Amino acid sequence: MGNQDTASNKAQDIKGKFKEAAGKAVGNEKLEDKGKSDQAKAAVKDAGEKVKDAASKVKHAITDK
Repeated sequence: MGNQDTASNKAQDIKGKFKEAAGKAVGNEKLEDKGKSDQAKAAVKDAGEKVKDAASKVKHAITDK
């Protein structure tokens, strides 16, 4: 996974956690839900990057023999 992708996903996750906490603090359910959504999106992107990395490793293992 590229460092830029990792950083972007982590930043989105942190923003989501902040939005969720802020929403809870002020009683804003929409902001809280948006934060949870941002965290979920970051997790999905991270999982996708890990799948791409694993596929790349398999490809290299097969073609390098």
